[in-house]
Amino acid sequence: MKFTAFERTVQGTGASRRLRNAAKVPGIVYGAGEPKMIELDHNALFFALKKEAFHSSILEMELAGRTEKVLLRDFQMHAFKPIVMHVDFQRVDETTRLRKKVPLHFTGEENSPAVKTDKCLVNHVATELEIECLASQLPEFVTIDLSGLVKNQSLHASDLKLPPGIKAVKHGSLNPVIVVVTMPKAEEEVVVAPTVAKPEKGKAAKGKKDEKQNKK
Repeated sequence: MKFTAFERTVQGTGASRRLRNAAKVPGIVYGAGEPKMIELDHNALFFALKKEAFHSSILEMELAGRTEKVLLRDFQMHAFKPIVMHVDFQRVDETTRLRKKVPLHFTGEENSPAVKTDKCLVNHVATELEIECLASQLPEFVTIDLSGLVKNQSLHASDLKLPPGIKAVKHGSLNPVIVVVTMPKAEEEVVVAPTVAKPEKGKAAKGKKDEKQNKK
């Protein structure tokens, strides 16, 4: 994906506020050289951030007549308004080794024995995974084949088959759950108590009156 950025010379809170009032977003690009202050068109950036690929792939940034390869590292949104407040990019090249969270795309679960035979439910516990790889190998997303799932199975990060050169980042001994297969809950039977018909008001009164007359 390509986008255009412009050099920013003025810094500070007041300058950033004026930029936002002019529908611009202050930002910075760092790595492989001196950090450079930049600004971007707010609306173009706002809609780019809605695209999955903008978050997890190498981007081409046009700045001052040059094109640089960068990676989105961070962005800040307004607390309650749909406004991008700041954005950070990192310069990368083919030899840059990086860590990045990428989306997980799941396929094949409808054909798995767990779903097809046992009518189980497949819960996607995690929808993204932190990986480590060269910048040139960074995938836009990782596809996970779930066609082999069986009843009561749990799929952990260590169970995933990742493309060559890509490995899941481990944080200590943690091995997060990615997918869990569960049996559907049995529907509870609702027992309806039989209804007893109540005598009509007029008939009940008449019956009592006839009973009194018989006693006389």
